[in-house]
Amino acid sequence: MEIPAAQLVGFGGAIGAILRYLVGEAIAAESAPVDTLTVNVLGSFALGLVTAVAASTEVALLVGTGICGSFTTYSSFSVETVRLWEQGKQKQAVGYAGVTFALCALVVGLAWVLAGAL
Repeated sequence: MEIPAAQLVGFGGAIGAILRYLVGEAIAAESAPVDTLTVNVLGSFALGLVTAVAASTEVALLVGTGICGSFTTYSSFSVETVRLWEQGKQKQAVGYAGVTFALCALVVGLAWVLAGAL
């Protein structure tokens, strides 16, 4: 029985949203948006792995679009970066943006390397 694409994405989205909430509760920090950085790095790795192994369309919809789509959060990253800037923490804002980009790109590359070794 084939599951419709929208249901795969919706089911994955529910899983990703719950996981995102749990990570936020577990590692929220007052001084830095560590929770957002964590979910974006983990989600980048997961999406990189799904892409690298050329997962089926169904897995790509469930994991990539659904879980990773709701687990990661570019919008929160953007708002947090601007908030840091507005709070006079320009160096932290630039550092956060740079570290986020570098780590996310690095883990996608790592996932691709690992997938090639599977």
